[in-house]
Amino acid sequence: MSSDMIKYKTVLFDMDGVLAEVSKSYRAAIILTCHSYGAKSVTDDIVTEWKIRGNANCDWTLSRNLILDAKDGRNDVTLEEVTETFEIFYQGTKDTEGLYKLETLIPTRQLLTELRKRSKGGMGIVTGRPRSDCMKFLKDMNLEDFFDVHYCAEDGLKKPDPFPVQSVCKQMGIEPDKSVVLIGDTPDDIRAAVAAGCSGVGVTTPEAVAAQEAKGKPHTSAPMSVAMKECGADMILPPGFVELVNYFAETQ
Repeated sequence: MSSDMIKYKTVLFDMDGVLAEVSKSYRAAIILTCHSYGAKSVTDDIVTEWKIRGNANCDWTLSRNLILDAKDGRNDVTLEEVTETFEIFYQGTKDTEGLYKLETLIPTRQLLTELRKRSKGGMGIVTGRPRSDCMKFLKDMNLEDFFDVHYCAEDGLKKPDPFPVQSVCKQMGIEPDKSVVLIGDTPDDIRAAVAAGCSGVGVTTPEAVAAQEAKGKPHTSAPMSVAMKECGADMILPPGFVELVNYFAETQ
């Protein structure tokens, strides 16, 4: 490998759309929640538009904002109501399975194992998920031992604020500089990384790749991918980010 390719020393990950395939879980729960409060006009494309716009790292708040903005949405819905409805869809009830059961791991375990070997200070997660949801996914995928630090919804400020990235770096005992890279799937991820003084790499989600392939276009032309590049992403990788390992030095 050429030394010119070595860019990073430590890797951090967003979870949804990067590690976890969530088009049938979190994304579906947003749309179902909106429809439950009359906002039938809310589609996947509209959710994507709002996430491109930014400050959309909490799906409960995003769902409520989408309902309030929609002409057919209930204009007096509270965040508490929306959160409860969202959680019924996502977590399930005694009579219905939760959408979280449809989540799958996007990158291979082999790749994550190799990245962990090469990542200085270990690997960290910077997610907007509640901690219980984050840890449940890692447990379900048998990845609990792969990540040393987890920054979750309960831990304070949310991306695009740089604090989540800075906090994880501090806990890992590393300086937040360009050798630290956050892998994300939205502009909020990239903005947070750049504002923290770190690098950001975007990944196109599986469903976005499929949409672009149907048009005969490359994955980098997906609206979210274009937006991430405009926010300062070093590069945009396809789902599974296999190429990422080439930008870390091999272990001796």
